[in-house]
Amino acid sequence: MVSLLVKYGNMVTIDTLKEYGGLYLLGIIIRICIITSVFQKTIADRVEVSTPLNSWKRIIEALYLKDLDIYPYTGDLLHELPLNLKLWDILYFFCKDYIYLIFIVCDAATAYLLYLFAKKHLSDMMNRENRRKGFYADNMKSVLINEKDCLVIPKYVAAAYLFNPYTICNCVGLTSTVFVNFSLAIFLNGLVNKSLVISTLFLAICISQNLYFMLLLSPMILQFLLIENQTKKAFHSLILVVIFWCVSIYLSYTIYKSWDFLSSTYGFTLTAPDLRPNIGLFWYFFTEVFEQFKELFLYSFQINILLVYLVPLSIRLRNETMLLTLCLLLLIAVFKPYPCVGDVGFVLSILPCWKYLFPYTQQGFTVAGTFCVATALAPTFWYLWLYSGSANANFYFGVTLAFGSAQVFLLTDILFAYIKREFDLVHGMGIILEETFGSFRLQ
Repeated sequence: MVSLLVKYGNMVTIDTLKEYGGLYLLGIIIRICIITSVFQKTIADRVEVSTPLNSWKRIIEALYLKDLDIYPYTGDLLHELPLNLKLWDILYFFCKDYIYLIFIVCDAATAYLLYLFAKKHLSDMMNRENRRKGFYADNMKSVLINEKDCLVIPKYVAAAYLFNPYTICNCVGLTSTVFVNFSLAIFLNGLVNKSLVISTLFLAICISQNLYFMLLLSPMILQFLLIENQTKKAFHSLILVVIFWCVSIYLSYTIYKSWDFLSSTYGFTLTAPDLRPNIGLFWYFFTEVFEQFKELFLYSFQINILLVYLVPLSIRLRNETMLLTLCLLLLIAVFKPYPCVGDVGFVLSILPCWKYLFPYTQQGFTVAGTFCVATALAPTFWYLWLYSGSANANFYFGVTLAFGSAQVFLLTDILFAYIKREFDLVHGMGIILEETFGSFRLQ
């Protein structure tokens, strides 16, 4: 971890620590205070935080079964790879009473890695816009990305991760999503820094933890193929990801000398048999659908995640690989079978990287209000449904549907903002386009 932070941070200087140390210290203190309080168990048990794929309680139970020489993949308990379980076993053995500190340090490191990612990404964007400045309209040159943005926005990104209620709950709940976000942050740093090995290795780690991250192969290949104009490097990146992923699968096989874990990990993700409520869309639909149609709609839902949006977005955003990555991460958080607030929190944390698009957005208030209302009503309707008995499943699903809709509106708003800004950069602001049926003004 330290070597990666040093490599991509151009050394952690004393000035950097003085300027941003308080920010990270406050984020760490908040997590320690909550994680050592009586609220930790309540947060960890929330379905919005813990899912069958990231639950710490399931990992502890699996480790207990392992100590009793019971195969942990018997039944429907564990959905982590055996290799991951082995790593958890080592961490738990050495840091049993202070395991929460590992989560907190990893979360703080993720915030710093996202800061480095934002700094490098904005620097690249500023240099690219400066090279194209001659093609832009005169009245748009004042709104281009400048050095101040490169200094301020990365701090917003770090703060957005450190103080985001979703990422805080994700860390306090001791979910394995904390380490997924950490791996994603290293992958993003490897990608913007043009590091073939780092980006491919940690993308393979992400895919081994969540199969849907294979969608990120598209921005990685496009980054090497179109942005860097290195065809061989793009091909090698695909090969390396496959090799690293296969190595992780084989190492998992060697632990128990059995392939049964595949059905409990990737098979579980693709078939989504656990229909307990969460903030996703799968559970309610497949609870209501007739059994004879379940397989058909299961294929439809999985194709919707893996293929439907990938091709058009990759074509349209082929020169904006980081924005493409943001869109794909947001789509994964919306449509995968077992999402959690940690997935959404990670996407919201890197959103300030595209602060220059915010003046073009039109639904910011609606999206923010929907997030706040849905977040507040989810535990309320859960209590009314399961404890008070004065509500039903439709109440809670309505909240999850609103939460998912807010993410979709956020995605479309960012995409439309990007398109409008690209048009304005070339044609200038306030241009009136004459059409056969009248005229309209781009705003």
